[in-house]
Order: sequence, then C-alpha cells, then structure tokens
Amino acid sequence: MITAAQPGPDGLLRCPWALSAPEYLGYHDDEWGRPVTSVQGIYERMTLEAFQSGLSWITILRKRENFRRAFAEFQPERVSTFTEDDFARLLTDPGIVRNRAKITAAIENARLVVDLGPKFVELVLGYRVVGRARPGPGEGRSTSPEAVAMARQLKSLGFRFFGPTTAYAMMQAIGLVDDHVAGCFAPPPVWPDDNLTPK
Repeated sequence: MITAAQPGPDGLLRCPWALSAPEYLGYHDDEWGRPVTSVQGIYERMTLEAFQSGLSWITILRKRENFRRAFAEFQPERVSTFTEDDFARLLTDPGIVRNRAKITAAIENARLVVDLGPKFVELVLGYRVVGRARPGPGEGRSTSPEAVAMARQLKSLGFRFFGPTTAYAMMQAIGLVDDHVAGCFAPPPVWPDDNLTPK
C-alpha cells in the first residue's frame, strides 16, 4: 500500500520506497520516471522488468551491471545474434537471474525489436498516459488499461514474458506514466516530443 511522501536524508520528500535501500535513492532521484526514448534504453527496461517478475526489484537493481555485461549492454542488434553457446553461458552466469524462460524471452524479444526497428519505440511511446494525477496515500497501481493494451499488442507481435504488470512497471520506469507519489520532489516527466499521441 502506498503511503505519503517521506523526507529523505536531505530533507526532500520522496516516494517511500526510495528510502528502503541505499541503491533505491539514486535510482529514484535520477532515473525512475524519466523519459527513455532510445531503442536500447527501452529494450533494457523491458528486459529487466521481465527478469524482475516474481522477484524484488532491488535484486535486479543490484545485478544490473552484471545484466548489462551479460546481455551486450542491451544492444538488441547484438543480443539478437546470440547463439546456443551464449544461451548456455547465460544459464551458468551467477551474476544474473538464471531463468531459462526469461533468458529465452530476452533473446527472442531482441530479435523482434530489431525487426521492428524505429517502430518499436513509436509503439511503446504511443501508450504514454497524460493528465493522470499522481497516486496518493492508500492508492496502489500495478497495471492500467494502457498497460493491458500494450502487453496485448506486443504479445500479438510475438513478445514473450511481457504481461500487463510488467508492462506497467516499464511504463513507470520510463516515464510513460507519472507514478511518483503526491508530494514527491521528483519532477513530472518532460518529453522531447509532446506531439506523441497518447492512448
């Protein structure tokens, strides 16, 4: 359950989750909810959110650099060419989450991202939510109609391990929805192209 914004070590009010572990503070202040518009950046967030499924986000955040190393800095062009040897390497890499289905999804999704090219970014960013108030105390959000629609569309294209909850977590992470709690100091996302058509 979401509680009210809480003061951090510098006195600024933040989302309470940002104060629950040291790694969260920088992630909250500098990244979470900020617009991401590159193919590589969106593919990375999509992949990490899929790996997070069923786990705590702090687990993924602490392994993030390992994931970047293991998955070629999340360059979809490189991941899309991974071989059976790469797959075997990933399954034995203690620095990441060694889940066969999630690793398979990461590689297969990279191939779809490459096939879509710039349309991948257009598709994802088309689900930006505009004008929704930040959540207040007692208001929890784990999905939305936009996330359900995005997950359905991506699934129809062949994407794996990307349901509505994972889609919504990615939307929060890349600023498609502003889910910093009411009162949090973090600014709302500022998009370079406000001509995007929200869905």
